[in-house]
Amino acid sequence: MIEFWLKLWQLTRPYKGRFVLGLIFGVLSGLTDTLVLVTLAFVFGVVFFRSHDSNLELLLSKLPPWLASFFVHAQQWLAGRLHSGSNVTLLLVVSLVPLVMLARGVCGYVTSYTMGWVAMRALCDLRARLFEHLLNLPASFLTRNSTGELMSRVGDVSVLNGMIGTSMVTIIQQPVSIVTKVVLSCMISLKWTLIALVGLPLCIIPVAVYNRRVRRAGAGVQTEAANLSRVMHEALTGNRIVKGYNLEQTVMAQFNGNQARYFSHYMRAIRSLEAPGPIIETLGAAGVAALLFYLGRETTAVGSFIFIGAMVSLYPPIKSLVRLQGELQRTRAATARVFELLATQNTLADPPHPVPLRAAGGDIHFDNVSFAYDHKPVLRDIELRVKPGEKVALVGRSGSGKTTLANLLLRFYDPTSGAIRVAGVDLRDAAVRDVRRQMAVVTQEIILFDDTIRNNIAFGRPGATDAEIQEAARHSFAHEFIMEKPQGYESIAGEKGVHLSVGQRQRLTIARALLHNAPILVLDEATSALDNESERAVQAALEELMSGRTTICIAHRISTIQNFDRIVVLDAGRIVETGTHAQLLALGGIYQKLHALGSTLDATLG
Repeated sequence: MIEFWLKLWQLTRPYKGRFVLGLIFGVLSGLTDTLVLVTLAFVFGVVFFRSHDSNLELLLSKLPPWLASFFVHAQQWLAGRLHSGSNVTLLLVVSLVPLVMLARGVCGYVTSYTMGWVAMRALCDLRARLFEHLLNLPASFLTRNSTGELMSRVGDVSVLNGMIGTSMVTIIQQPVSIVTKVVLSCMISLKWTLIALVGLPLCIIPVAVYNRRVRRAGAGVQTEAANLSRVMHEALTGNRIVKGYNLEQTVMAQFNGNQARYFSHYMRAIRSLEAPGPIIETLGAAGVAALLFYLGRETTAVGSFIFIGAMVSLYPPIKSLVRLQGELQRTRAATARVFELLATQNTLADPPHPVPLRAAGGDIHFDNVSFAYDHKPVLRDIELRVKPGEKVALVGRSGSGKTTLANLLLRFYDPTSGAIRVAGVDLRDAAVRDVRRQMAVVTQEIILFDDTIRNNIAFGRPGATDAEIQEAARHSFAHEFIMEKPQGYESIAGEKGVHLSVGQRQRLTIARALLHNAPILVLDEATSALDNESERAVQAALEELMSGRTTICIAHRISTIQNFDRIVVLDAGRIVETGTHAQLLALGGIYQKLHALGSTLDATLG
């Protein structure tokens, strides 16, 4: 629990000025809560003045002499003024009640507003920190975890809003209110106080029992919420498969099953949160009833009024704190997933002193590179050197390691053994951002964002001018179809470019790569999903893109790589053939068989 509070303090520390202000006004709010009761008793004593009240005298005797004397003389003077028929004095006396209530309301408002501000700022910081952490985690982590679940974890951050913004107010106000009322009651009569609080120790039992249940149920709620997010994300992003195979009912059955479990955990949490309340209220009422039985034959006096009022108003804040304890357990269960994610180490972190990387004019050297994914070997002893400006194609059946080799170059992963050097610099010795600044990538999976065409191209180099963006679009043969759109470059591409054809989408990604203007180009089967007409347009754009750049192309169609400087054939994670198109045909190996069959590389070798 201490660790949890320390984490909350770390979140709010940048705003400690407002946080401390909220604490101060929270304490004042708790004090004014008891002050309302004292003010009511004081006004009651003045309006219905009695010359002798043993309970009130006992209370005053516990105060400093000067303060007790002030209250006695003030009460006597005001009572005398009232008995002489002064309506102005009566108005002033009774006005004390709304004035104190106003003071309590102002203190409560400032506390709630300040803590709410701190909570929202802290949550925005945490959400941004978590999102940035996710963006910087290696591709292997994102591969192992579903997008829906990770989105749910980011959503778990909002649970802290209630903890910091609302519950913190309760944590500050209610203990002060409870302590001041107990002290006030003990000043009147310690014996009466003990009688009224006889049931308080018994309240600990239901709190301890139900808090464990709340935490378990809270963890279940967050887990099932993540499952719901995962199902919805998969169903919406894969809607064509869902519709094409009539899987609507199957998906709904899965969704409803998760929702039923979510509902069950949620209601278990509600029961565990609410069950202690009636128990505490009943025990508190029993204590007050015992007190009333004891005082039943005594004449009601102002001191008794204060005491009974303090006791009756004592148990609601106790109930609030007990309920808050349950909420705290549920919050801890929810945020444990958030802090667990933040604690995930980035295996591709920058070195303490990064070496500058300048890829232009430098070669690429895969130096005895091996790689295993989850202890399963994918690449074995890859030795390959690519000269500056050379165009090299990687071919091989699915699973042979082509894409993994490209991913290692982009430093989505690090080699298990060996090294990848660019211009003589081991990529692990350079900053990750510096590595990727030297490379442009066009993938088979076309990634466009639900934004304007202009911005989708501009992601290649943020801050590029409109003229530079249009120049990149012209060189990728995209400018013409863009200008045919009603809003031109301001047209919305749609999620994943849904408003564009496949060929148009790919030409936009090529324009983005051109704008990036990196010396190394990685093409990952960039034309595999295109029809013949689109392929010709995209291939022309690719030729423009590859001009003057060191290119590594994961090939899918033989026709696209025949003019490459070198073709590297991989099989089972090893390089088995290398040479030009003509040399490999003459070799009579795997590549020659592919050419003879006249089919796509992956289809034939797979």
